[in-house]
Amino acid sequence: MSNNISVQIDRVIASDCHDPFQVLGLHFIGRKPRAALVRTFQPHAESVQIVINDEKQYMYKMREEGLYEIELPEFSEPFAYHFEIQYADKTVHSTEDPYRFLPQLGDMDRYLFNSGTHYKLYDKLGAHGVTIDEIAGTIFRVWAPGARRVSVIGNFNSWDGRVHQMRSLDNSGIWEIFIPGIAEHELYKFEIRTQYRDLLIKSDPFQFYGELRPKTASIVCSLDGYSWNDSEWLEKRGSNKPYDQPISIYEVHFGSWRRDPGDPERFLTYREAADLLIPYVKDMGFTHIELMPVMEHPLDESWGYQVTAYYSVTSRYGTPDEFMYLVDLCHQNDIGVILDWVPAHFPADAHSLARFDGTALYEHEDPRQGAHPEWGTLVFNYGRKEVSNFLIANALFWFDKYHIDGLRVDAVASMIYLDYSRKEGEWIPNCYGGKENIDAIEFLRHLNSIIYDHYPNVMMIAEESTSFYGVSKATDVGGLGFGFKWNMGWMNDTLNYISKDPLYRKFHHNALTFSLYYAFSENFILSISHDEVVHGKRSMLGKMPGDLWQQFANQRLFFLLQWCHPGKKLIFMGSEFGQWSEWYCKTSLDWHLPEHDARHKQLQDFVRALNTLYLDNPSLWQVDFSYDGFRWLDFNDVDNSVIGFARIGFEHDDHLVCVFNFTPQVIYNYKMGVPEGVSYQEIFNSDSHTYGGSNALNINQLDTVHEPFGFAPYHVKLNLPPLGGIILKPLYK
Repeated sequence: MSNNISVQIDRVIASDCHDPFQVLGLHFIGRKPRAALVRTFQPHAESVQIVINDEKQYMYKMREEGLYEIELPEFSEPFAYHFEIQYADKTVHSTEDPYRFLPQLGDMDRYLFNSGTHYKLYDKLGAHGVTIDEIAGTIFRVWAPGARRVSVIGNFNSWDGRVHQMRSLDNSGIWEIFIPGIAEHELYKFEIRTQYRDLLIKSDPFQFYGELRPKTASIVCSLDGYSWNDSEWLEKRGSNKPYDQPISIYEVHFGSWRRDPGDPERFLTYREAADLLIPYVKDMGFTHIELMPVMEHPLDESWGYQVTAYYSVTSRYGTPDEFMYLVDLCHQNDIGVILDWVPAHFPADAHSLARFDGTALYEHEDPRQGAHPEWGTLVFNYGRKEVSNFLIANALFWFDKYHIDGLRVDAVASMIYLDYSRKEGEWIPNCYGGKENIDAIEFLRHLNSIIYDHYPNVMMIAEESTSFYGVSKATDVGGLGFGFKWNMGWMNDTLNYISKDPLYRKFHHNALTFSLYYAFSENFILSISHDEVVHGKRSMLGKMPGDLWQQFANQRLFFLLQWCHPGKKLIFMGSEFGQWSEWYCKTSLDWHLPEHDARHKQLQDFVRALNTLYLDNPSLWQVDFSYDGFRWLDFNDVDNSVIGFARIGFEHDDHLVCVFNFTPQVIYNYKMGVPEGVSYQEIFNSDSHTYGGSNALNINQLDTVHEPFGFAPYHVKLNLPPLGGIILKPLYK
């Protein structure tokens, strides 16, 4: 035995070898006629036999640690064989040899990954069931360039990292092994020996499924078995851009929308919830569901925003197939599905991405640059091509495997600004002469360009709270390339305004109108999300001033303004029926309120009617992102806290007049400008008895006076309901 082989054997036995295939498996020795040499490392075996064409031969135990060897003369070509292993308890196990198979990941795959452009990386890394040389099993791959040794561990090898040591594929940083006989549902992890010889036990970053928390093992899982029935939806989505379509989004936290009434501690599964949630959303008239992160996460209280397995639906609510059922059923009911996605940060849990191979692999080495100061989490190193590839492929993965219709990207501001959440004068990392994170900005541009190249009419939505230029503008004009941006300014100003006593609203009128100065600078979504109803901010209904009647009236008025204002719409679950308590992720919504209290049921009916109004009137959604779809009629009536504007569709004749009274008194014979010299009819009134209002309606047709008023060439006289809004439609002959 050469000294080099002896050293390599020592390394395999010590589990400290980057390429155990140099020692283990089938090797040919000598010149013609050649002989075959087979080695296997079985540290738990009492004896090992090699089986060739049903003939068995005992292998020689050349090292006490469990290294077995046999020399087979007159073999000059590769041949099939397997082992029969007897253990100390006298049980015998038959197994194929993982070390007789050649590398399976091609050079192009490695090159694309290291270049940051392998957009179907999830088809290669992780655990995948395959058949090689008619042998079925699972091939495991993981990126760990800083490791000395990586092994797959699981019940199949008693969680012993000596048994299935992987090979390092050249300089790619990827480790690989094919383990015959490993099928779906097997638990596994990676055992990693670092350069400092520490041992780390890590879940698979590319796992498709995992154990229920607090357990953290990955589970071998195929995503190819579900039979989809949403081709009609996907075809329709492919031919319709979302910008001139109605979009009314219902934001949902899966664990607390509803729970099992018989066991409030038990989550509903994806399938159980789908059969309740989807009929409800369809009945309420919402066009989309936005789900807070459904990726695997260890802590319920993080709401899913501290992701530990980016390619895995959380096992809290069921299996990947059950989640596919939910998405499929949504599509069959003409409901789009948007997922929250969190590339801004990740937690430092020991089993996940943090210092994955003993080095700062996914994060920055400098803890000041690699740690998020607000959340105590880690920040991705967007400038590293493989990390960027991991995230971009993950975004594509959810569109590809789960047919989703959009991603809402969380905390974009924290990504693009190096000084985000840092105190004045605090050290700012890697400034490049400014406070912008150039790597993150380039990552987002790359991300959006690739997503829209593969899926042109999906929705990429930024939760971005600053005035950064061009968040929803194309990358070729200097934008970030998102399709939409949450309008955080509108949300803050309008909530601040509506929460004030009506007596003082005239002093804050600008908060009501200011959003129209910038409303068309981005493709905005008007969002009232979960963040507005937690941590002492009170529920939406709880924010409203006045007595009980006024609180409900203010809530209806707020929603009507939101639905009429330019931009797409989003509200958080529970707001539609007036949840009193702040949202808490560990309890169900208070569904008893609309079931047993007429006021909450009336508010719920109001939101349903509002969505119907919205869907039936294209002028409210066809031209959301241009001044062509909006016209002020009056914003100067500060003393009465009244505003009026028109929403206009593709055709100028297709318009609605929207008027809002933010005071608690009826204003009779109020003069309001209108765009056309025709009569108008009130088609919607938030003060209707149907919704719990005082019924100050405009029942009769409103005749136009051909005299300019405000910013319009004509006007009508109408009655404005208290804390109410009305919608007028022109009556063309």
